[in-house]
Amino acid sequence: MPEQGPRMNSFSLGELCWLFCCPPCPSRIAAKLAFLPPEPTYSIHTDASGATSLHLTERADWQYSQRELDAVEVLVTRTSRGNRVGCMFVRCAPASRYTLLFSHGNAVDLGQMCSFYIGLGSRINCNVFSYDYSGYGVSTGKPSEKNLYADIEAAWQVLRNKYGVTPENIILYGQSIGTVPTVDLAARYECAAVILHSPLMSGLRVAFPDTRKTYCFDAFPRSHVKYLSLALKGRGRVFDPPTLLLLRQVDI
Repeated sequence: MPEQGPRMNSFSLGELCWLFCCPPCPSRIAAKLAFLPPEPTYSIHTDASGATSLHLTERADWQYSQRELDAVEVLVTRTSRGNRVGCMFVRCAPASRYTLLFSHGNAVDLGQMCSFYIGLGSRINCNVFSYDYSGYGVSTGKPSEKNLYADIEAAWQVLRNKYGVTPENIILYGQSIGTVPTVDLAARYECAAVILHSPLMSGLRVAFPDTRKTYCFDAFPRSHVKYLSLALKGRGRVFDPPTLLLLRQVDI
């Protein structure tokens, strides 16, 4: 980031130049606004037999025992864009019908979310499958809008093909930036339901919340998450999954 100077809407002039001019393309601007990958809080170890295990750093803030940690399944898969993405399967309720495909927020990785997944799955009696975006955790590549779509597609294929979970038993759950790939996937595949938790207003509105007009160069436009049924119908789909929107005032 550039040095700070006079500020506008909480951004200095130098920061604005860095944001919009280096380089001035929507996907790069969106990445700077929307993606805040933390330092990795976990690693995936593979033993001589090929079995994988999860190792957390102190920053992951693990809240359970070693027994629960050993039960968390982790793996790495490859996306259609060539990146390797970390995946996590938390079996909180093995007999449960449903599994959440959880797309997390923009400033955490799987290590930080792991304890939350156990608590959430145990509370609602549901298994949780999640993944890290390109550039997060052990995932390679850089965060971008195109990579988001490839990342969730790869996670979906692992859940379907490796674990054998059928679409009618998968609930798509997206939080913050995770609502973007969640809506994209829901428009392409049938699923049990969709949950959008604090969906982004748009890439530009992350920096400038008072923006009223949607500009052509904006990324993650508000309509992308607000009108899921229209997205489905626009692709010739007749399937319209039950959809729950969890909103805060700042997200509206």
